[in-house]
Amino acid sequence: MASKIVMSSKTVKTSDEILCEGELEKRSDSLFQVWKKKRCVLTADRLRLFSGKTSPAKELFFHSILKVDCVEHTSKYVYFTIVTNYYKEIDFRCTVESCWNAAITMALIDFQNRRALQDFPRYRYQRSESEMPSEPGEQSALGP
Repeated sequence: MASKIVMSSKTVKTSDEILCEGELEKRSDSLFQVWKKKRCVLTADRLRLFSGKTSPAKELFFHSILKVDCVEHTSKYVYFTIVTNYYKEIDFRCTVESCWNAAITMALIDFQNRRALQDFPRYRYQRSESEMPSEPGEQSALGP
């Protein structure tokens, strides 16, 4: 099954907008660590993994993902690891042509950038308040 990658030039993405959809293989946590095919849907804020048609999706939200590490390239597969904020490592592989690792990495970077921009005005406001003199006639230590 081929992956469908949709890149948008919009700066604002909704959490329901599908960026990529297709098949990805996840290594199981069991003793034998077999590769299991998953149908995946990548959106602006999460990666959904479907095991079957009736089972609910497992979701990896980007706010809980620390990074995506590319582990190895072979002639057939790209092996990569998603590292969560709690340093849990989840191993995946995809075909070289599908570029799932790049799509997930770009979506994660986009999510982190949007979150940083949302936090910036709040940080700037808090910082400007803390730099204000406590007394009306008092000057800042850095002031003239």
